[in-house]
Amino acid sequence: MMKYYLFVLAGACSFGLLSTFVKKAYESGFHVGEVVGSQNLFGVLMIWLLVLVTAKSNRGGSAETKKYKVAPRQAISLMAVGTTSGLTGIFYYAALQYISASFAIILLFQFTWIGILLEAITERKRPGKDKVFALIILFVGIIMASGYLSGGHETPSLMGIGLGLLSALTYALFIMFSGKVSSSVAPITRSAIMQSGSLILVMLVYPPHFLFNGSLHEELLPWALLLAFFGVVIPPLFFAIGVPRIGGGLATIMSAAELPTAVIMSFVVLHETVNGVQWLGVIITMLGIALPELMKLRKRRRQVGVN
Repeated sequence: MMKYYLFVLAGACSFGLLSTFVKKAYESGFHVGEVVGSQNLFGVLMIWLLVLVTAKSNRGGSAETKKYKVAPRQAISLMAVGTTSGLTGIFYYAALQYISASFAIILLFQFTWIGILLEAITERKRPGKDKVFALIILFVGIIMASGYLSGGHETPSLMGIGLGLLSALTYALFIMFSGKVSSSVAPITRSAIMQSGSLILVMLVYPPHFLFNGSLHEELLPWALLLAFFGVVIPPLFFAIGVPRIGGGLATIMSAAELPTAVIMSFVVLHETVNGVQWLGVIITMLGIALPELMKLRKRRRQVGVN
């Protein structure tokens, strides 16, 4: 069982590496369109290669083979959901042009309370007290983790904050819809089709000039491959392996590892200033993310004890 926890943890940590890679690509002179476009292109190529290999290895069982077959209507729905993933990349990577990587990841993590709000609106049901309490903790966490309580910082870019919160909104939409659309299709195939939808959107917004202007032959290719591998291939593959085994609740808690990974990388690699108040804010934010699931687990154990 431990290996499935490690799969989810590794998938979350790989997401946390992305903001640092993006910042380094910007330092090399590349812009958001080249970075997000090349990541999606190479990521889609990699993940479709994995689909072909996986489908070939599962040809023996007819039930397994059916999971890799997708109806046109399913494919369109999955690609539509994938556009929210593409928008998340566009907004998040654009935000990194205006704000620090450590602050950008905090803004992205606001998808947790946005997801709760969207759930309340769509299901017309008020969130429980545990979720409201978690939201308060999250707000406290983001204010502390932003680093602006300590003074001595420039006023944060409103453009950067807006783009960061938009990335949180689209990520919350991606999570909300991705679990409901064509769930009978094999996870790796679903991921490949969704990422294909993301690629189409990104290419429409940012035409792939990097394929012809020589950027790939300069320094863009290494960053594109790193971002594709750790952003498009590893997380969905590892989550597909680990989440069904450990459950969505624990997976949500362990996915919070993305946050400290991003902050540590920004501190060590990018040499961004992260003070004690910010570290405490990161811990409080992680607590806010984990609290609803921890309370659910506690409630289940009590029910089991009573029965």
